[in-house]
Amino acid sequence: MKKYNLNINGNKYNVHIKEAEKNTIKMEVNGTTYEVELENEVKTSKTPRLVRSEVKPAPKVTQLKATSSAQKITAPLPGTILKICVKEGDSVKTGDDLIILEAMKMENTIQAESSGVIKSVLVQPNGSVLQGDTLLEIG
Repeated sequence: MKKYNLNINGNKYNVHIKEAEKNTIKMEVNGTTYEVELENEVKTSKTPRLVRSEVKPAPKVTQLKATSSAQKITAPLPGTILKICVKEGDSVKTGDDLIILEAMKMENTIQAESSGVIKSVLVQPNGSVLQGDTLLEIG
């Protein structure tokens, strides 16, 4: 079956496992045959076993509705405001250009998602914004 060359405390052993059944092994060590009985077979896995702890369910989050009817327009990316195309009180339609934002060396035009009146402009030209910052509100 299998042959091994073992070195135990400076002594060399040539081991030849001839037969293995359940907990009995027939082997030859340096030419002498032995029959060995295993008391408990210890199985080892070559691959580690991943043990995960139990995942607790996330708490339920209830969304609060805004009391104002203003739609907030937020920055899709961090960048610099190049141009503001509207001012407070302007009427806009869906698709109108609102702000031009430079992000990653590209100009991005932010357009109105719905019609309405500009309630407030919260940024200035050449100002920096982070992703998710509110740029303006449409009511």
